[in-house]
Amino acid sequence: MYALIFDDHDLEHPLKRVVSVHPTRTDAEGVLAEHWKTHGEHWEQCNLRVVWTEVNVAADGSITPGQFENWRPGEPIPEGELHSDED
Repeated sequence: MYALIFDDHDLEHPLKRVVSVHPTRTDAEGVLAEHWKTHGEHWEQCNLRVVWTEVNVAADGSITPGQFENWRPGEPIPEGELHSDED
């Protein structure tokens, strides 16, 4: 399943709050797009992101970094996501 999580990238606080869960990445990205639209946040400043997990999680629960991945195994990764923006 796909989860929309709040991730502030703070290593001292590994628990990530689950905002919502979805059966497809498309569904999760749609909810994320609505969040950006209603909250006026630019995607680079937003701490919400879509992740893949096999753990049974629910909205308002939490998840740790070892329990999720950015992409589902075997899922095609867009070209722009394959390389770091940092030099």
